[in-house]
Amino acid sequence: MNKDPYGQLASSLYASFNKQTRQALGGVGAVLGTVTSTGLKLDDFKHEFQDYMVAELPGLLTLPLHDVKGSMEWEGRQVNTSFHFDESEVEDARLEPGKGLKPGDRVLAVRVNGGNDVVVVCKVVNGHG
Repeated sequence: MNKDPYGQLASSLYASFNKQTRQALGGVGAVLGTVTSTGLKLDDFKHEFQDYMVAELPGLLTLPLHDVKGSMEWEGRQVNTSFHFDESEVEDARLEPGKGLKPGDRVLAVRVNGGNDVVVVCKVVNGHG
């Protein structure tokens, strides 16, 4: 019985491509994790990352027109006050999610550099309140 050499070659290439694709994509993608007191523990990896990165979002911050009303006690009297803020823009503003993270916080992380590094994108909270 003579086997088809072209079929064998095609089958071998197919298996090799599948393996290479799995290796290339393995360790890449978004995953949930938990901030610990000493690092970051991903849900799908048994070891803790003690050296991880956190996304920083630079840009222009636009604050809408808004009023703040309140009352306070001053020299024994109740004083009502209100402040009016016009719309304004703050250039070179940065949102730094990493500065607000604490142990126990759940986060969304992305693996980069073939899975060797992890970047925390944001904190994740329950959508039901």
